[in-house]
Amino acid sequence: MNICFPIAQSNCEVRMFNLIDVFWAYIFIAILILLGRLIRQRLWVLRSLYIPSSIVAGIIALLLSKSALGAVIQAIDPESPLVTGIFSENIQAVWSQSPGIFINIVFATLFLGQYVPGLQEFWRKAAPQVALGQAIAWGQYVVGLLLAITVLTPVFGLPPIVGCLIEVAFEGGHGTSAGMAQTFTELGFAAGADLSLALATVGLVSGVVAGTFLINWGRRTGRVQVSREPMVNLETVERESLTEDEHPSVITARENLFRDLLIDPLSLNFGFVGLAVAFGWLILAAARWLESVTWGRGGLLLMPYVPLFPIALIGGIIVQYILVRTRRTYLISRVLMERIGGLALDITIVTALASISLAVLGDNLAPFMILSVAGIAWNICAFVFLGPRLLPFYWFERGIGDMGQSMGVTSTGLLLLRMVDPDNRSGAFESFAYKQLLFEPIVGGGLFTAAAPPLVVQFGPMPILLLTATILAFWLIFGFYNCKQLRKLDLPGKI
Repeated sequence: MNICFPIAQSNCEVRMFNLIDVFWAYIFIAILILLGRLIRQRLWVLRSLYIPSSIVAGIIALLLSKSALGAVIQAIDPESPLVTGIFSENIQAVWSQSPGIFINIVFATLFLGQYVPGLQEFWRKAAPQVALGQAIAWGQYVVGLLLAITVLTPVFGLPPIVGCLIEVAFEGGHGTSAGMAQTFTELGFAAGADLSLALATVGLVSGVVAGTFLINWGRRTGRVQVSREPMVNLETVERESLTEDEHPSVITARENLFRDLLIDPLSLNFGFVGLAVAFGWLILAAARWLESVTWGRGGLLLMPYVPLFPIALIGGIIVQYILVRTRRTYLISRVLMERIGGLALDITIVTALASISLAVLGDNLAPFMILSVAGIAWNICAFVFLGPRLLPFYWFERGIGDMGQSMGVTSTGLLLLRMVDPDNRSGAFESFAYKQLLFEPIVGGGLFTAAAPPLVVQFGPMPILLLTATILAFWLIFGFYNCKQLRKLDLPGKI
């Protein structure tokens, strides 16, 4: 059976390969993840930096691919069968398409099975955290676009959308970077995919290193108000859910359901993931049609460049809302949703890293270093200087999670939270979780993350710089005011 996968839609190049190629592509991914886990456990430096096994596996795949091993063999013996690496071109073609597919599953699972608090409780706990998180994210756009306008475009000749890479990579992480690859290619900046993936790796490592340093600094200077030393590892953090404990009646209803239905619980939950993705696709298709018959007639087209994954997140919210309204939340297990999303994210990371072009990265090394240093500097400075002014109580404990998330992945933020406040005395975990409802749909892989590159191409970097700077100013003003009002209430245990 032959399956046709579009390798590059921009030039209509199509590669034909058999389904058995897909099968072996993911068999190799499974073996690479096991190998990555083994290497991670053997090397202290990887454990100490809490580098996920999927990133180790992705780097191994990259080193054995055409971009690394193949390039070395090509220089030595152009006739060698290893000029494409140890993996066949069809397998690498499957990998190159996988990130843009599996990232949709990751985002569809984010809110499925999540506990949604009452509006008053939600806003009281989330508002300060939202202000800090949004300020960091929009600041990444401001810093990136300023660099694009002043240095990266005039000096290095890169397109202005390079200014979006800090937010895509640092706030969005490997998954978002992989999901945006096709958008960058269609906008004429194919190198953006490789640069953003490399930046995401820098963000992940620097987030843990900088976070650990800042926690030690905070304890020495008295900025950390909770003192118990944690015993933590990344796997434990990723297993723990931020949702409230489920009501016994929900647990009982789910147990009865699985007794009566001849279906595996994982299959049932995966069905709701598929429904969420389908809702997202319908919304995206409707938005593209609406644009084509309205403002799109004048040449302003944005929706064709918006990928599916941020809309799949909205689809997940819709499915969750329907289940809440129909009192069928017992159909979904949040633990299983996290497992489905975790597997999809591992596949996304491994295949995305395996598809990086080292040649492209080498050609843009100086811009890559500039973006890396600027992104790290902004995130750390925003935490140190904005945290105490936007978070009314326990600013260090509550802000360190946002800094960790802004450097690559949510699990880094959770890890740093556990390191500084293992018993959740500050209430940081609830605030961090509630913030996601007003954060993920917009930035960090949300709608604006997807829309920013085509907006820069359509209107130019200066108008988008002014827009993002205005939004940054709004969140700062709101955050300062909100923090002042909450401190007047003096309710640290409820914020």
